[in-house]
Amino acid sequence: MKLKFIAFLLFPLIGFSQQNNSTPTDSIKPSNVFMLGEVIVTNHQNKDTLNRVTSKTMVSQNKMDVSRALNMLPGITLTASGPRNESMVSVRGFDLRQVPVYMDGIPVYVPYDGYVDLARFTTFDLAAIDVSKGFSSVLYGPNSLGGAINLVSRKPSQKLEYDGSLGMINENGYKGNLNIGSNIGKFYFQGGFSYLDRNSTRMSSNFVPTANENGGQRDNSYRTDQKISFKIGWTPTEKSEYAIGYINQQGEKGNPVYTGSDPLNSLLLKPRYWQWPNWDKESFYFISNSNFDDKNSLKTRLYFDRFKNTLDSYDDATYTKQTKPYAFESIYNDYTYGGNLEYNTKFIPKNDLKIAFHFKEDVHRENNLGEPVRHFIDNTVLVGIEDIYKVTPKFTVIPGVSYNIRKNTEAEDYNSTTKVISDYPSAGASDAFNAQIGFFYQLNEAQKLGATVSQKTRFATIKDRYSYRMGTAIPNPDLKPEKAVNYELNYTAGLFNKVTFQTALFYSKLSDAILNVSNVQPGKSQMQNFGEAEYLGVEAQINYEILSNLSLNVNYTYIERNNITNPNIHFTDVPNTKVMGTLEYKPIKILRLIANSEFNSSRFSTSYGARVPDYTLLNFYASGKIAKNFSIDAGINNIFDKNYCLVEGYPEEGRNFFVTLRFFNN
Repeated sequence: MKLKFIAFLLFPLIGFSQQNNSTPTDSIKPSNVFMLGEVIVTNHQNKDTLNRVTSKTMVSQNKMDVSRALNMLPGITLTASGPRNESMVSVRGFDLRQVPVYMDGIPVYVPYDGYVDLARFTTFDLAAIDVSKGFSSVLYGPNSLGGAINLVSRKPSQKLEYDGSLGMINENGYKGNLNIGSNIGKFYFQGGFSYLDRNSTRMSSNFVPTANENGGQRDNSYRTDQKISFKIGWTPTEKSEYAIGYINQQGEKGNPVYTGSDPLNSLLLKPRYWQWPNWDKESFYFISNSNFDDKNSLKTRLYFDRFKNTLDSYDDATYTKQTKPYAFESIYNDYTYGGNLEYNTKFIPKNDLKIAFHFKEDVHRENNLGEPVRHFIDNTVLVGIEDIYKVTPKFTVIPGVSYNIRKNTEAEDYNSTTKVISDYPSAGASDAFNAQIGFFYQLNEAQKLGATVSQKTRFATIKDRYSYRMGTAIPNPDLKPEKAVNYELNYTAGLFNKVTFQTALFYSKLSDAILNVSNVQPGKSQMQNFGEAEYLGVEAQINYEILSNLSLNVNYTYIERNNITNPNIHFTDVPNTKVMGTLEYKPIKILRLIANSEFNSSRFSTSYGARVPDYTLLNFYASGKIAKNFSIDAGINNIFDKNYCLVEGYPEEGRNFFVTLRFFNN
């Protein structure tokens, strides 16, 4: 299997060679971004390094999955769900239920709980990742309470483009990928294949062994992720474009056991022995933009997304038997379909008006092995209007408003004692209004100032409303949307053509927040619209070209999250302070050296006060071109072998290294 995989990746190297004088990580140009997949509010958005990660940056620092790539941005914190071995991020304190994830503007988050394991989304075929924080376009659709994340794919610009890699990670992991594209005038094709496999991750040598983990290679930490994607496009005119795409992701992973010491954590005495034999996602989509004339156009997105997932719970650390009461095999078989229309008109002078309609149906099907399947269906509709009003050449106002409604059409309950399926009591439709406005002023050629305010909502997920949480919770089908009002002031300045400074002050006020309320009945909790909270902070970034071959990037985030309703219940997973610095040096044209350091202050892991300490990491990367079409990348992460956690009881990887051979023709 591995030999066939390597041969498949090496095949494109035979017979293709073009002159290339760029360094290897410069191979993805701005023209390779699939612009039809972007959701752009302002015309300078795609140059905003405060809110965009490019493929060049992802490749240069070996960020193989979306969560690690996003962590390079200010305002974003790498988080994890340790008990489920899921990698996620927080955007200005909002989690992924409140900041949905899109692929080329199409929603890809999981229907049941609104989360998505970003470690399953690799970056090998991406051109960029865009983040909207707080003030996000109504064109994204519903549930963008704290913003939105859009993964933007590639689009070829030449008759033949290819790039790929073969690499080793530590002594027991490997990766490989291949991207091929062709643009022949009115038609183009883009395809990609990637494979990432690790038998385990290595723990820090400073880790103290526990009853459930003896150190060295982290037990049950394996992962395998394979991805195939392709896109076929037609551009009959300069301003019209039509594309059909397909993505197939297949993943499996282990779930390392809790190794902490928190006496209040039930996993201390009753650890989970979990494995995920499949985490598979398949997406079909059609995106088009039809220009009727110079002032009117229609953009269409249609999609069908399928998600299949299996979780196996075992008796013990041998992962062979399922005989005890807590052992089970849980099966999800979900799908989502929908679409959106955006009508764009510039008929009114100085105005760029967009009218949007979204429809989405989420179908969740679940059962444990041997049990009947339960069905849940949600329909969500949005109607929105957004305008870009150029008051003067320097002053722009962007207002937007939308009406959102979600209706549950099916929800089934299961009684494990009688083995009978019944319908939950019907819940009324839930609706919400969103409104926002942004003011942007170009002070001069080098300085921009912005101010935004947005009122956003998030509907409760199927899990929020109907989950028993393994017998510890009471369903609440009548949950209302949670609300947030987000405020932001931002400023960008360029100095002496060498320094770019960007900063943003932000404040969010949450109401009707959906929180888990304990002891609604003895020993049982319930999700309720119970909370009020506020998030506030600042983010800043400096890019400094010290010399023509030496540059420095530093970003800083400070955030406070206050639980107004109950200050004794702590918000989890987000540190108050995060600082990241990157120094890049090119001593000669064919060699690039990068040193990267990251600091995170301590953070709460539980609402009752368990914490993980602060940590500082140092990483080093090097990339050298060894021939016209080849380069070698190598790097060391966590150089000082820091023993650290994002979640108490789930230590992160210790010192690790990689070596990668890259090939390319542009």
